[in-house]
Amino acid sequence: MSPERQQMIRALFDEYIEMYASRDDRLTTRFSENFSGYAGSSSVLVKDREEWIKITRQDFAQVPERLGVEMLDLSMQEIGDNCAIVTAFFHIHLPLPDKFLSNETARLVLVFQREGADWKIAHSGISVPYRRAEDGEIYPIKSMQQRNHDLEAIVAERTQALERANRKLEELSNTDGLTGIANRRYFDRILQQEWNRAKRAGHTISLLMIDVDHFKRFNDNYGHLAGDACLQTFAQEMAKVARRGGELAARYGGEEFVMLLPDAAERDAVEIGRRIQEAVLSLDIPGVHLLPGTVTISIGIASRIPSKHENPASLVQQADRALYEAKRAGRNVIRTASERMA
Repeated sequence: MSPERQQMIRALFDEYIEMYASRDDRLTTRFSENFSGYAGSSSVLVKDREEWIKITRQDFAQVPERLGVEMLDLSMQEIGDNCAIVTAFFHIHLPLPDKFLSNETARLVLVFQREGADWKIAHSGISVPYRRAEDGEIYPIKSMQQRNHDLEAIVAERTQALERANRKLEELSNTDGLTGIANRRYFDRILQQEWNRAKRAGHTISLLMIDVDHFKRFNDNYGHLAGDACLQTFAQEMAKVARRGGELAARYGGEEFVMLLPDAAERDAVEIGRRIQEAVLSLDIPGVHLLPGTVTISIGIASRIPSKHENPASLVQQADRALYEAKRAGRNVIRTASERMA
């Protein structure tokens, strides 16, 4: 094929691609009266020019925006003076968020035929390796959209399941396995947060350190299962008292529990301590080797306005020392850090 002939055939092909990509209706005037062809989504050979014009316009209506055509390879073959065949391989980039065609290789075969002074398109056949389109479509956009909808539904469902699992995992990691209230790890984190908040605002923060009296003796007499049940019952009663926003009941370790009271003065903390004490007594958990014959608790209370020279551990230490004083005083007693220092 001479260079001039090759240039002419390439110009015919480039004109076709530009009109197709730009959705230019003038392309319909380039089809021969003896046209035949098939679309990539159909295996039916179309032999009627008007039917092919209808298909082309249907294509343009389905995707009216300009297409991106990424050419990969091109082959031109001359069949006599009046006929030429062009075979092209390329990627089609539809103006859609989904790139379902951009990595697929399309093959286009065009037959140009000279009719009088003009060159017409006598045949067009495009094939793309994907599922067939539905009725009324050239590209399988409906099936693609349904596929995306199904995928989005699956992703949303799995995301929600993962979020639920993560929330459950976080809840488990923050919860004491025996009693069902907050554990030491969660208490330490919330104490730091509330301490910092109280320091910024200049507010008082109070802490109750609570110990089940003579719990070892109770365990030795009734057994560990009864001891576990005792701790569970006490924890639930204690959690009922912690009703204000920010109040936290937690198991500190063994038979020791804590209650954190943000924005609570000492007198408020003492009142809450008494309510917890009364709730435990009302449970009337028997302890034949205990005085007064039922399970009781001792409580140490510390209340502070945090300063820059202190840290949360100092509040815990003060409450713990007050608890020690409550035990020294005979148990079933409430003591405050301020009483110890007085």
